[in-house]
Amino acid sequence: MEKIDNNSVGIVTPKFFTFAEPPNEMILDSGQKLGPITLCYETYGQLNKKKNNAILILHALSGSAHVAGYHSPDDENPGWWDVMVGPGKAIDTNKYFVICSNIIGSCYGSTGPSSINPKTGKPYGLDFPVITIHDMVRAQKKLIDHLGISKLVTVIGGSMGGMQALDWCLQFPDVPESAIIIASCAEQSAQEIAFDAVGRNTIINDPDWENGNYYNKNKKLTGLAIARMIAHITYLSEEGMDKKFGRKLQYSKSYSYKIVNTEKDPNRDDFENKFEREFAVESYLAHQGKKFVDRFDANSYLYITKAMDYFDVAEKYGGGSLVKALKKIEAEILLISFTSDWLYSTAQAKEIIEALRINNKDVSYLEIKSQYGHDAFLLEKKSLTENKILSQAIKNFLSHAKIE
Repeated sequence: MEKIDNNSVGIVTPKFFTFAEPPNEMILDSGQKLGPITLCYETYGQLNKKKNNAILILHALSGSAHVAGYHSPDDENPGWWDVMVGPGKAIDTNKYFVICSNIIGSCYGSTGPSSINPKTGKPYGLDFPVITIHDMVRAQKKLIDHLGISKLVTVIGGSMGGMQALDWCLQFPDVPESAIIIASCAEQSAQEIAFDAVGRNTIINDPDWENGNYYNKNKKLTGLAIARMIAHITYLSEEGMDKKFGRKLQYSKSYSYKIVNTEKDPNRDDFENKFEREFAVESYLAHQGKKFVDRFDANSYLYITKAMDYFDVAEKYGGGSLVKALKKIEAEILLISFTSDWLYSTAQAKEIIEALRINNKDVSYLEIKSQYGHDAFLLEKKSLTENKILSQAIKNFLSHAKIE
């Protein structure tokens, strides 16, 4: 591991909070009950005496509570947003008490499909109830209450984290003073649902998935790897992929890709590798798929993507009208999008902005020029310019907060 610098939160230890013990289970949007529920979370910085300096960070689909720092001196990888969270950074832990909670339905310590069902003594699998973004936020509210916090300086998240941030402002409008919503939306589009559906189908149609009962069988689910490969394409941009990979081959041999005159040389075949991974981008996607299978749960992927597909602020809070839905918001809002993000586009961000402005809400908007697509908010180290813009935007916005 690289030496931990002075701008790191250092070594951190995950914490756990359990609630909704029977018979007081949490009633989900589906009408089903879930309990007990355990949330894995991490905190950084110190909560002040008035408990008014807390920030809640909300992770994306495959994220975890480990947003900053390291889990051990030998840990090679810092938290997923370590570039943003730490002493003197945009989310300054010298000033703020930062919380990140792993969502219900995930596989990083919080209750999800891979958790033990107390009724059977076995992993839930598909017995786990359907969950929504709304359910995730209600579970987080229980944690915030447990910590004795009644107000949050801000709720902040990208992608699915942005969905949660928006739901926080609607479900508990008196709690967040502000919200920073990055590369997100007010509802999943048909295209976004379609990509999720294809990913889920690759998992469900994998024979090794065994109707969700693959636990403790040491199986590497190819369906999950393919689902990740499909999704990963949507996280990147055409420009970024072209610059990184182009049409580069991963073999040293140079292929001409000309049709061979087999009458002159019947043994020659310029297409000798047929369907092997010849292009660098193929190898990259296969690597991403393999890594994902090693760290994530297939059933969690099914449940979380479905929760994202159900997300529809206008329907949930406004009877189909986004303008009516956002009337409830009291928080100051900062929306950020990226020019090359075609998964959650600038157009989707502007729908939220327009509805907020019609309601005369306090909203700011920033579109950042980037070649890194949807993942730009996670890949800032790739571009110092983008890093400065996003970091500075967050820092400037947070400077509005009044902390005594």
